[in-house]
This record gives sequence, C-alpha cells and structure tokens, in this order.
Amino acid sequence: MKDNTIFFQPSEKAKAGFIFYPGGKVEYNAYEPLLAKLADNGIACFLVKMPFNLAVFNINAAEKILNQFSEIDTWFIGGHSLGGSMSASFLGKNQDDIKGLILLAAYSTVDFSNSDVKILSIFGSEDRVLNLEKYAEYKPNLSKNTREFVIEGGNHAGFGFYGKQKGDGPATISSQEQIEKTAELIAEFVASTTLSNR
Repeated sequence: MKDNTIFFQPSEKAKAGFIFYPGGKVEYNAYEPLLAKLADNGIACFLVKMPFNLAVFNINAAEKILNQFSEIDTWFIGGHSLGGSMSASFLGKNQDDIKGLILLAAYSTVDFSNSDVKILSIFGSEDRVLNLEKYAEYKPNLSKNTREFVIEGGNHAGFGFYGKQKGDGPATISSQEQIEKTAELIAEFVASTTLSNR
C-alpha cells in the first residue's frame, strides 16, 4: 500500500483507470476481490483506504491518484454506498478529468442531468440497506448516459467480503457470485465507454 491506496495493476497496458471509494465503516480490503477481477480485465484499479473508514473525510483522495498516473487516458471513479455518493461529489467538480461514474448501491446528490458523463448504477434485488426512496428521489440527477442494473438475489453487503450487514436482506446468491457479476458489468461499461471516446 502506498499513500493509503492499493494499486491493482493489469498484466498488460491499462485500458483505463478506476478509483474506488469503500462503503461507510467497511474495511477497504473487503473490496480487493472485486478490483482484482477488474485488473484481470485490463483496468488499473486504485482502492483507497479512508480515514475512519468513511469516505466523507477524504472526498478528494482521487486527486493525487489522477496526478500520479497521468499516463492513463481514460478514468472512472465510483464506490459502494457512502463511497459511491462521495465519489460522485468528487466527480461533480472534476468532470474534465473523469469519463464515468460507477455507483454500487449508491445515489448521487450532485446533478449530472445536463452532463455527458457516463454512469453505471448497480444494486442487489435483496438490498434492504440502500434507501430506495432516496435512490428514487435523486435518480433524476443521473445523466442521460446512465445504465442501471439490478443483480437478482444480491444484497448490500455482497459487493465486498465483509460479512452480514445489519438491516440487510438475505442474499440468495453468494458474495462471490455478486462480485463476479458486478465485475462483468463494470468491465463491459468501461470497454464501451472507452471505445466511444476514441
């Protein structure tokens, strides 16, 4: 780990970079399996360890990564739950540098409705932690270039390996299955966005 960030380097030249903010009060390393899978798909991934495991205390963590890895042409940012919302807050002020936002069981309080930014929103059908009323309230903030996916049988905690979360619905698929499906959706999203920017 360097500068509170774990770097998952692809075996070949990176197609894109992805900066990931963990969920609130979740140990950052719970998301290593997801980002390792994305690195296998040619995406350079950066997993940020947040102060007190709360992304709200370091919303601008991505700034240093963007500066350090200027050789990467196409950038994405995102995160899980609170981390997703905080990554959207960073993107709101840095849209020239980042092409896409990836929200896992999260919503954006920043208005991207008039932006060309590409957005991928994923949540599990059994998620009982994500406030669906808030999600619906803030959904108009997403851009016209948004794709939304519901993972059948997935829940809130299934995006990482950190065990059961209080108030969550019981998943009918394993965390491994949910992570594999999530990685597949993100890899497709990154590939299509990268191609459309050429």
